Amino acid sequence: MRFEPRRNKTVSTRTRRLRVVGALCAVLASATLVTGCGQDNGDETAAATSEAAKVIPKQTTTPYKSPSGSPSGTAAQLTEDQTERKDLLSTVKVTYDKAATTAVGEVSGGKLTDLDLEGLDDDGEESASPSASASASPSPDGSASPSATGSPSPSGSSTGPKWIAEVVEEDGTAHTVSIDAVSGGVIDSVTEAEQSDAEKQELADWVSKAQQTWQQAAKVATDKQKGTVTSLNLDENDSQTLVWQVDVVTEDWKKTAFDVDAATGKITAEEVDND
Repeated sequence: MRFEPRRNKTVSTRTRRLRVVGALCAVLASATLVTGCGQDNGDETAAATSEAAKVIPKQTTTPYKSPSGSPSGTAAQLTEDQTERKDLLSTVKVTYDKAATTAVGEVSGGKLTDLDLEGLDDDGEESASPSASASASPSPDGSASPSATGSPSPSGSSTGPKWIAEVVEEDGTAHTVSIDAVSGGVIDSVTEAEQSDAEKQELADWVSKAQQTWQQAAKVATDKQKGTVTSLNLDENDSQTLVWQVDVVTEDWKKTAFDVDAATGKITAEEVDND
């Protein structure tokens, strides 16, 4: 499983009153009265500021919370992509780290190389997970039947939000594990049947070279930018350097993508998606 990298004015009552107060201040000669008028203007300003603060829109629903932060935001100010992130993440109950741990537990001796929240920032494309096609095949009567490479688990649901993970064995054999993002149950776990020897060797090399774990990469990213991790991916960048690509959704529902060097743990690239 490889995910591709992977927009006529009216005068208020308060304005009229301030004009009257200002006129009185100009007419009265007493310094005490002038000072009193200035104080009245300050009180009115403070009162108006207090009233304005009360009408600032606030988040009314409880968003998905990660160990490193929880997004929030004002719906009226959100772009289409930000709204989609907010809507999807608000339904997720299982954090990325729990999903990753569950996925790794499904493959003896396996290591996580990829984790994505399905349907988030996919640019309208279908998920690249092979589980959708590999876990079921049509039967002669037209109904779907489980394949030999994986079977759905009753602990998870095929509908609703889910995490799609890639877990790789030492020899490079890849497994795709789908995790229910609400219950945390395993929906299915399938072995990639169409891997070439070259693809297996490449994944085996990446796993052996990655000195930084997915946990360490996620911490580096969230230490730099507080938010919710929605994607982890071990891959080579344009310079052929092995990196962990980490997506973090911040409290304003924008996405920040980091490249974390898989050897040194240093951030080598950072890009904010303002959409």
